[in-house]
Amino acid sequence: MFRRKTHSNSEQGVEDQQHKVKELRASLGQLSGRSAQFCTDACLKRFLEARNWNVDKAKKMLEETLKWRLSFKPEEIRWNEVAKEGETGKVFKANFHDRHGRTVLILRPGMQNTAALDNQMKHLVYLIENAIFNLPEGQEQMAWLIDFTGWSITNNVPVKSARETINILQNHYPERLAAALLYNPPRLFETFWRIVKYFMDPKTFQKVKFVYPKNKDSAELMKSYFDVDNLPTEFGGTATLNYDHEEFSRLMAQDDVKAAKFWGKDKHPSGPGGNGSYSAVEVVPEP
Repeated sequence: MFRRKTHSNSEQGVEDQQHKVKELRASLGQLSGRSAQFCTDACLKRFLEARNWNVDKAKKMLEETLKWRLSFKPEEIRWNEVAKEGETGKVFKANFHDRHGRTVLILRPGMQNTAALDNQMKHLVYLIENAIFNLPEGQEQMAWLIDFTGWSITNNVPVKSARETINILQNHYPERLAAALLYNPPRLFETFWRIVKYFMDPKTFQKVKFVYPKNKDSAELMKSYFDVDNLPTEFGGTATLNYDHEEFSRLMAQDDVKAAKFWGKDKHPSGPGGNGSYSAVEVVPEP
């Protein structure tokens, strides 16, 4: 009897969620172009979940994101526009996944090489979009590994930059982050953290994990997310981390071509070597 009741409650929960998704879609009215392509049922579900299934709040959040996407145009960014930002490998997509098949982004704030916030955010957004585009079927989230090697007060991330990163991630890519693992942050980072954590909503805050190499609980936490054979030594694993900018650029250029074809707006190649840019995208990637 109890099993039947649990099964019934589970089915009721799914039905309630589906009803909320339909209600949110109806409240948005008629959508067209990129907005219509972006607002899949899975997308609406993520925005609802981010707002505790409150339709009005989810609608407001989603409408703000649609406005942001029309202005920022993340789906039109191509690697050649942000390649300079990636020369040091301060942010890049790892060549391994976590235990759940999630795309992994490695962030190394100590490798910061530029000062223009707009270009830094454009680079980050490009890699977030790329990470989402490369998610396996059935997986909607990514994991962030943050390496603090080389981080100091002289090259630390400005509060403004951290605030904008948090804003973009939690307000325009809700429920896309599974976990952000901060590996071996220096004591000096605690002061910085006390400031930036107030920009996070409770859901995002709970996904941030501090990891220390000589801490048993931290080691178990990392093992719960990653296979140590895939994990680089910088994060307590046994693999070698080697960022090759030329090779990574080649892979990103290939992904740009795939994405453009997927989105249905493949522009003819131009310029030396036939490496053109792609624009007028009408479809936003959804794994």
